[in-house]
Amino acid sequence: MQVQLSENARIVLERRYLAKMDNEVVETPEDMLRRVAKNIAQFESDPVWEERFFEIMDNLEFLPNSPTLMNAGRELQQLSACFVLPIEDSMEGIFETLKNTALIQKSGGGTGFSFSRLRPSYDVVSTTGGVASGPVSFMKCYNAATDAIKQGGTRRGANMGILRVDHPDILQFIQCKADPKEITNFNISVAITEEFMEAVFADTTYQLVNPRTQQAAGELRAREVFELIVEMAWRNGEPGIVFLDRINRFNPTPHVGVIEATNPCGEQPLLPNESCNLGSINLAKMVRKEGDDWVVNWQRLGEVVEIAVRFLDNVIEVNRYPIDEIREMTYANRKIGLGVMGFADLLIRLGVPYNSEEGVELGRQIMKFIQETGHEASAKLAEERGLFPNYAGSIYEESGKPMRNATVTTIAPTGTISIIAGCSSGIEPLFALAFTRNVLDNDRLIEVNPQFEAILLERGIYSPELIEEVAKAGSVKHLEDFPEDLKRVLVTAYDVTPEWHIRMQAAFQEFTDNAVSKTVNFPREATKDDIRTVYELAYKLGCKGVTVYRAGSREGEVLTVGHQQEEQAQEARTSARPAPRKRPRVTRGETVRIKTGCGTLYVTINSDEQGICEVFTTIGKAGGCAGAFSEATARLASLSLRSGVEPTQVVKQLKGIRCPHPIWQGGQQVLSCPDAIAQVLDEYIKKNGVNGVKAADEPTANAAANASANSKFNGSAQRVIAGEACPECSGTMVQESGCATCLECGFSRCS
Repeated sequence: MQVQLSENARIVLERRYLAKMDNEVVETPEDMLRRVAKNIAQFESDPVWEERFFEIMDNLEFLPNSPTLMNAGRELQQLSACFVLPIEDSMEGIFETLKNTALIQKSGGGTGFSFSRLRPSYDVVSTTGGVASGPVSFMKCYNAATDAIKQGGTRRGANMGILRVDHPDILQFIQCKADPKEITNFNISVAITEEFMEAVFADTTYQLVNPRTQQAAGELRAREVFELIVEMAWRNGEPGIVFLDRINRFNPTPHVGVIEATNPCGEQPLLPNESCNLGSINLAKMVRKEGDDWVVNWQRLGEVVEIAVRFLDNVIEVNRYPIDEIREMTYANRKIGLGVMGFADLLIRLGVPYNSEEGVELGRQIMKFIQETGHEASAKLAEERGLFPNYAGSIYEESGKPMRNATVTTIAPTGTISIIAGCSSGIEPLFALAFTRNVLDNDRLIEVNPQFEAILLERGIYSPELIEEVAKAGSVKHLEDFPEDLKRVLVTAYDVTPEWHIRMQAAFQEFTDNAVSKTVNFPREATKDDIRTVYELAYKLGCKGVTVYRAGSREGEVLTVGHQQEEQAQEARTSARPAPRKRPRVTRGETVRIKTGCGTLYVTINSDEQGICEVFTTIGKAGGCAGAFSEATARLASLSLRSGVEPTQVVKQLKGIRCPHPIWQGGQQVLSCPDAIAQVLDEYIKKNGVNGVKAADEPTANAAANASANSKFNGSAQRVIAGEACPECSGTMVQESGCATCLECGFSRCS
């Protein structure tokens, strides 16, 4: 049997998942699934399980998290996506954790931290007589380290930084990402306590606590702090919030420790030194025809849940853990996280609107079924294989319920694996019903959601002209002659009000052991009051955390649904090939001397009124090929810069290129002449701003045009990041549940 994959899915697999030799793909998608099934089934005595594992993946009914697909049965064999590490209040503890972070991120995992144990800034350091620099300074240190780590050639490092709301440095933490160029490898969330929320509603003060002394360190007015969180989230989507006391109320092993942090997307609360492996069931496949109607195939859903729980439990056994402490804690609690994807596709197939009581209730019923069936499967495994070691003292011992796993369910974002499965992401509404992709030579390819296409064909209203019209906005909301009953069902994320977003999240959270990754999307014109209302509603409805995003609030100019001027700007940009702007008669810049393995390289960077426009190089007296290659690199970089390419993208392309003679200069390794050019350009950008103009508050005309070119999806229901193209394929990057993900090749910084 050959797995049925879309063209997009095959591209994603070839770029990021399939085994390569000498940079050539030597594995088919079927080979990959067989490799994974065989590896995970090695813990079984009955060979039938390998076939069952292979079947649910081959049918695209279930897929494990990306590290399992990438690494199972290969040399790395690191299969977990989620890790939380402790940060102790000592220099030794801080940098021991940083070392362990590097090992985890090198192996493809994402890391979460609570910085709440660190003493506040300006607090005493008794060993030196100096003062502490505080949690935010060390978070910046971790961020810089993550920048230097490329995860196995396939995944960039991703982190979650959490600080308790009663930490004395909380105001600095809330505002630490006001500059979008700062702390770029972290999502941040404020750990909210019940005491704080009560003070917010009562409009009273609450106490700050010094974690070093556990003594009171002042007080703040809770509502003012809450308003600052709201304001920053309104500005750029961060920080998120996690309800820490609520998370610990559902901690299955309170006798082992207190949960302080989550994984990078917030859906997996974990104890210090704990890991978790995730997997998701494709609900789009869990339907069957009953007469003329489509219904949920509960029987098949139950079968897949049972197989998937066994699969994920096996992962714990065959996994290779980065450090011993993580292996020991993971074996002791045996947490797994089974979730879903394709929920929006399921609703459309059943004819149920996402933003309706019926939709929310169906979400609740499905997750209740998965939770109960998953727990039954874990109980059966406990009888077959034994209880998880920390069972004594857990919440399950009190009820007498045997369990193999301390947790069973998690709702993850599924950004990349949902592309592979060809379904909607997690429990999010659809991104778009149809959208236009620009391919080679400026050709346009319209991609259509398969459920949407099938419904149009069934109703006899499909036409290329209709698809073209839908692709302009991504939805059918604006079409006057479109059937009203279908308009109710065929909704995209910005057709769904924030209240319905949070109600759906709460419905799934009610029957999820861990937490739910979900983005509450707001239109551009949303107010701070709207953000505040959703935060309060999330608290009242029982969510464990919440992430919001207001269209247009990140990276300056963002193109979103339904703006005619933005459509015209995109069309103007994509109707012609990019051409370099004319070089002015006078430019200003600087020349930097840098040593390379080929000799001393002089790099000149010049800017005009629109930003960086050219790079020149001279390489000592070497001449020959070294000089020719350096000059060619500089000429092409200059052409790119004058054609509107972001300077940071030029840096990314050149940085890390290695020649046979790397050298060290000033404590930094210079790998080659192109790498040297990238280093000089990078320093110039940091000193003068991304456009080469100091203190530039607004994007240049070129940056805005570039953002327009990169926002290919009219009708975006997610965070389209202006000015940022995918570093792998130059495709559209979107922000979802805290992850930056490319919808075209699957590149992701955290999933």
